[in-house]
Amino acid sequence: MDSEPTRGGGLEFGMFHEFQRRPGQTEIEAFRESFEQVDAAEAAGLDVMWLAELHNSPERSVLAAPLNIASAIAMRTKRMKIGIAVQVLPLCHPLRVAEEATTVDHISQGRLIFGVGRSGFPRTYQAYGISYAESRERFAEVLEILKRAWTQETFSFHGQFYRFDDINLVPKPFQAPYPELRIAVNSPDTFQQSGEAGLPIFVATRLGDLNELVPNLRVYREAWAAAGHPGAGRVYLRVPVYVAETEQRAREEPRESIMYFYRYLGARIEASAVQEGARSLEMRAERGQRLQSIDYDEALRSKIVVGTPRMVTDRLGELKETLGLSGILAELNCGMRIPHEQVLTSLRLMCGEVMPHYRDTMANLSASD
Repeated sequence: MDSEPTRGGGLEFGMFHEFQRRPGQTEIEAFRESFEQVDAAEAAGLDVMWLAELHNSPERSVLAAPLNIASAIAMRTKRMKIGIAVQVLPLCHPLRVAEEATTVDHISQGRLIFGVGRSGFPRTYQAYGISYAESRERFAEVLEILKRAWTQETFSFHGQFYRFDDINLVPKPFQAPYPELRIAVNSPDTFQQSGEAGLPIFVATRLGDLNELVPNLRVYREAWAAAGHPGAGRVYLRVPVYVAETEQRAREEPRESIMYFYRYLGARIEASAVQEGARSLEMRAERGQRLQSIDYDEALRSKIVVGTPRMVTDRLGELKETLGLSGILAELNCGMRIPHEQVLTSLRLMCGEVMPHYRDTMANLSASD
């Protein structure tokens, strides 16, 4: 007989969605299935629907305009929060994205969570005609402009890339002072900077493994404390999750899709090591090669969470304690090849049989934020 599942306290449960385009699907079909999954998530009680931003990947996704999709979701849902994971700020005009984000904030009546980041792939920057080598500096400028635009009646900004005088942004945010910001981090220096800035962070296991996160999160929390921010900082893990009624189905049903994804991702990372502006070239190339040769057992141990509802509940409890998690962004179709009905089943099992074990302290978690 199985033991009682671990009850690790409150967790925010989100679904990380790329609006995947499965092999052989039309774009129309990809949108239709994805919105069906959004509707199912709302009905099942999911906390947050997270939207990626992906460009020039017709074999993978139709989600190139996350704030547009967020607006559509806001009109077809009433309860679920809508998160951007993430808006690639260096590719944005700061005034345009500031206006669009606050518009979604009003349409959703304050349900927007605005995740931001730089993206790790220079290819998209090349398509947009922006140097990836400038991505850090551009990111910092755009983020500062957003904050000023949202909080000041009239603002000016003079930077390296943008110059504005006497701008009055409309509309101002629905949420005060603005939608919650969360930032995607990967390199050690960004953990340090995010802790100093007092921002909640997204972490992931696509490039490394779960154990590699521990020392980086220690840096983040030490920087958080040294800067005098209250609490310990909030960490949200993006991780492939698959839930099925039996252990065998949970293990085997997503196998092909997950293995395809790591080969696909590894090839893109290896190719990006020679593109303009990429940093840590040798490490990037090595990690790309390693992902292409990873076996499924290694992925199960160190990168993904699969199993019956009881197994997934226990595993998430372990990760919550080890990493100090405040929530997860579950990738329920990692690799774009899991059939629609199986994604819906996994979603319903996660919401109906895993989430309830973490509901008892969610109110306390929210109150402490």
